Amino acid sequence: MKRAVGLGLALLATSACSKFESYDGPQVTRVVVVKEARTLYLLNEEGVLKTYDVDLGFAPEGDKAQEGDGRTPEGNYLIDRRNPNSQYHLSLGISYPNAHDVALARAAGVEPGGDIFIHGRSWRYWTAGEDWTAGCIAVRDREIREIYAMVQDGTPIDILP
Repeated sequence: MKRAVGLGLALLATSACSKFESYDGPQVTRVVVVKEARTLYLLNEEGVLKTYDVDLGFAPEGDKAQEGDGRTPEGNYLIDRRNPNSQYHLSLGISYPNAHDVALARAAGVEPGGDIFIHGRSWRYWTAGEDWTAGCIAVRDREIREIYAMVQDGTPIDILP
């Protein structure tokens, strides 16, 4: 009985907290990730609105060259989709690979990969160290809630070395 009551209270507490936030501040016009600094910036014409520490792919040095290499891509992309049911809490899709990435991969005779996102942490990775993703950009769950609310589809994202 105690277990059932505890489970019921846990479910009630979970359902009372939404993972979606609202945002009515200045429009984010660009996202910039500096891989070396492990930092994500949300910008508008006035400057930096918010800054976040990030984790990257498990092989963080260099540009993504092929599927499975564990690298986070470098270049200019767009936020092109959102996943409210992500296994990593919430996620924003990045338009990798672009035509340039595909051409480089084809020239090397490999697949470029895909499914690169900004996302939170799955419960499985709460204790992971730095740079644990397969090439994505990870932030804390509370931070992806903010980012998800602030960044709209179509927003440019620059991923710098």
